[in-house]
Amino acid sequence: MAAVWGRTRARAVVALLAAGTMVAGIPAAAGAQQAHDGPVAAEVGAVDEVAWGDCDEETLAGVAQDQRALYSCATYRVPIDHDNAALGTIDLALLRRAAADPDARIGSLFVNPGGPGGPGRTMPMGAEQYFEQPVIDRFDIIGFDPRGVGESNPVRCFTTAEDADEVLGGHVAVPVSQQEMSRTLAIYRDYAQFCDRNSGVLLRHMSTKAVARDLDLLRAAVGDEQLTYVGFSYGTLLGATYANLFPQRSRALILDGNVDPKLRTSDGRRYDRERAGGFEVALDAFLRECEQVRERCAFSPGQPRQKFDELRGHLRRQPIPLPGGTDLDLTAFTNGVAGALYSAEALPSLAKDLQSIHDVVSTPEGVQPKTLTEDDLRVVLEPGIDPRFDARPDSKYLADDAYFAVNCADKPFRHSHDELPALAGQWEDESPVFGRAQAFADPAGCPVWPADTKADAYRGPWNAKTANPVLVIGNYYDPATQYTFSERMASQLGYARLLSVDAFGHCILGDSTGVDKAATEYLLNLTVPDSGQVYEADKAPFD
Repeated sequence: MAAVWGRTRARAVVALLAAGTMVAGIPAAAGAQQAHDGPVAAEVGAVDEVAWGDCDEETLAGVAQDQRALYSCATYRVPIDHDNAALGTIDLALLRRAAADPDARIGSLFVNPGGPGGPGRTMPMGAEQYFEQPVIDRFDIIGFDPRGVGESNPVRCFTTAEDADEVLGGHVAVPVSQQEMSRTLAIYRDYAQFCDRNSGVLLRHMSTKAVARDLDLLRAAVGDEQLTYVGFSYGTLLGATYANLFPQRSRALILDGNVDPKLRTSDGRRYDRERAGGFEVALDAFLRECEQVRERCAFSPGQPRQKFDELRGHLRRQPIPLPGGTDLDLTAFTNGVAGALYSAEALPSLAKDLQSIHDVVSTPEGVQPKTLTEDDLRVVLEPGIDPRFDARPDSKYLADDAYFAVNCADKPFRHSHDELPALAGQWEDESPVFGRAQAFADPAGCPVWPADTKADAYRGPWNAKTANPVLVIGNYYDPATQYTFSERMASQLGYARLLSVDAFGHCILGDSTGVDKAATEYLLNLTVPDSGQVYEADKAPFD
């Protein structure tokens, strides 16, 4: 999923980094040269330049008046199929935040928020949340909505919200009964058919490889000979793909919250099975931390792990009624807990919610249980952003459906829907809280996705030697992209340095002064820290 960059970024003083190792100027090995059968990199001056202009009022709403002069907007035309111009073009939406110190400007810094399907055009407006001031001073920071996303010709599977509601309305993210599982699988089949019918030719050209080739055109169109890039979550796959398609055009790439590129693009089933395990690792660490800090964690009276299993077992058997006729069911609970694990700052509130639920399910027989309200469940009931089903409540269908369009192009699955119920049971045995939900996500959607959308994905090799090292950052307790994935990313890339962080939450830039300083030195000077260091977050969850 997309990186959580909107939260408040706490900054505290931590120990200064050890001296970095200067690596700029090291010549690439012979294997670094672009493969003769790979795409040809765009050349500055040989492609149209981006024509920057004013941003509209809606885009800049919330930007201080004295800062608005820094911002400009544009669209840039790219081919739908980079190898077949006859299929036509689409326009990508861009926003630029100009370097605060233009006399010291290094170049452009492209950012991607993940997803896939996360719109990134307005990311530069929150640059202070994840970059230090020297980076903001010396780079034009550029956000863009990738093809098929947001303002860049969004992929839409429905023409009306009514159609979307009719098809998707009965979807259950954590189906348990045979009826729920059958209905959910039928929904995925109908959804794929609507996408095939309504999305047009772009649906066949939504792979990460296509986005990486778009990004190379944008690099040349803003006048940069090499790419400087920061990608979060799925954005790490985009960065790794670019690094291997265009290794000598890669100046400085930061990948925060990493996927395992080889596994993700070769075996989607195993990748998602391991992804469920990453959420379990993060949950286990949270419950251990809760027990250790005792009175600072609202869920600590008793044994947090045992209490969690008790309340989840209750919800698996029956939902808890809430005021207004709604229920807290297993799907809402699982989604709420997973969402809270994305942000270390949400964990204390998650503990309070869990204690409120446990108070209800552990009420002695014969005693009237407390009525849960939305105020008792501020985190668990907070609606997450799901790019797959983010439809607005008006007649015109305004959501986009890029999530499956990208993932089903990149991730191969070799099982049928008939295997899903047994598969979900196996995954639930291994990952009791999140295994079933993960099995009924991409492994349910992608096997029935239009087959001809999967032909143009990049599946390796991943070991091209880039001009400079790629900076790979991984949190120990990242739920969505577990730390092991970051280790694999660093080992698979041809030239990389891994920064390990003893922290909760998905992605870390902006939440660790040590990591932020390392990122600044790298982006400005191409200096990487010594290997083997472990960084800390500025704030622990229960401080």
